[in-house]
Amino acid sequence: MSLRSILGGSGRVRKSTKASSAKPSSPSSSATWANSLPRRKPGTDSRGVKKTVARDDKDDDLFEDKLDDYGLVEALATDLNLRDTSQAIHYINSHMFSPLPERAAGMSPKRIAEVLNYRKNLPPVVTVSHIQALLASPSVVEREIAELARSGFLRKIVVPRRGDIGETVMLASDYDKMVKESRFLDEHTKRSLLSYLKDNPGAQSICRTGLQPSEIKQLIHAGFLTSHYTGIAYHGSMSNKMNLYSRPEDKTTLTSLETVSRQPTGSLGTVGGEGAVHMAGGSGGGAQSANWADTNTTELKLAIPGNGSFLKLLSAALDHLVSFLEKSKYREAPETVLRDRWDGGIAKEAAHDVAKRSRGEFVGILPGQTRKWNHFYGLSFDWILQEAVGSGRVEVFETRSVGHGIRAI
Repeated sequence: MSLRSILGGSGRVRKSTKASSAKPSSPSSSATWANSLPRRKPGTDSRGVKKTVARDDKDDDLFEDKLDDYGLVEALATDLNLRDTSQAIHYINSHMFSPLPERAAGMSPKRIAEVLNYRKNLPPVVTVSHIQALLASPSVVEREIAELARSGFLRKIVVPRRGDIGETVMLASDYDKMVKESRFLDEHTKRSLLSYLKDNPGAQSICRTGLQPSEIKQLIHAGFLTSHYTGIAYHGSMSNKMNLYSRPEDKTTLTSLETVSRQPTGSLGTVGGEGAVHMAGGSGGGAQSANWADTNTTELKLAIPGNGSFLKLLSAALDHLVSFLEKSKYREAPETVLRDRWDGGIAKEAAHDVAKRSRGEFVGILPGQTRKWNHFYGLSFDWILQEAVGSGRVEVFETRSVGHGIRAI
């Protein structure tokens, strides 16, 4: 007898219908409803194709909805001990940069040395607008700075054509220390400058008769003075207002495009004329004028060595901060979102990513690879936000739901 005949001819084992009917019913109808749904892996569509999300950082809106505005924040200082200008100056200088990451910074030893040297060479200068953003009353700050400058406690340096960020102040003790430690000045020049500033504490410019021409030359080369030409007579026929430290498009000299374009082709005037190198700040010997330090049209203003690097860093950082807000529809965003963007998105890491990075494993982007460290040497978000508020680039307001909101002006 074959096995097929024993099993009833079908060759398959069939369950009894009575046994199946005797089973208890399903505990709930929701389980049957859930089992009837099509099954697919997470992250796939109905056809089983993996989903891909295309993101464009250039068109990424920081915050699509308009934030509630319950009033502007008057002062940004989080330290309640800040009561006057001198305390604010110390606070601003000590909170300018973020500390270097202890591990997995993403920077080579050479780059770390560059960052530290850059920070060290920056002068301890502070903009007046930054102090006004920290303290509650800008008018009180302005009067206090004027009083401290007249008393010799502060040195106020104004850089033309820089707007609000061009008005800077520095503690007189720090300025005197820079003069004493300068290796480009001899001892006699140092004593002459400090003596002049002691007798004229609130002066922003130096009289030509107050120092010797050789001392003025040293101070200009060292960066403690800038010379502003207000009308040098040249060849007895041309008088131009010139500033050697202004931008090229602001100059009107013998070598300016406006002057050269009117000269006959092939003439000496097409290359600036005789003495053009001297007029441009070089050492050309064709100049017919007398010593520039003795002319009545030369104005000597106090300057700070390294102040140009400071203003260049500040301007680029302000533009970068405002560019984040311009991606938003309403040109505003919560402070937490803007801070995360400034730091390069490092704050959104999961706990397991932090653990992997602590073990030396590569996970995502490293802090040293962000623009904050590549271009701005670790400039702190709070510091640049205060500068932006003080210079009138942004305003901070209260939302009562997501903390502070920041709006571009």
